[in-house]
Amino acid sequence: MDFVRGLVVRSLRGRDKGEFLVVLEVCGKEVILCDGKRRPLEKPKRKNLIHLAATNTLLSSMNTNREIRCALRRFSQDS
Repeated sequence: MDFVRGLVVRSLRGRDKGEFLVVLEVCGKEVILCDGKRRPLEKPKRKNLIHLAATNTLLSSMNTNREIRCALRRFSQDS
């Protein structure tokens, strides 16, 4: 699956290993991510594509940190 804006991904490496994040932008071999809490929209994280696992979920609404947190809460409860 291609990495596109709104895709929910799981981190495979780093301090955020196992956490779910949302793709904001794709920049070559890296993506810019946020989770609405530790990494808000105002301060996103840059991560290499090989350190991420894509899910089959696209978020349609990503206007606020609260919307992102609420959408990602479902994934963290399932794990």
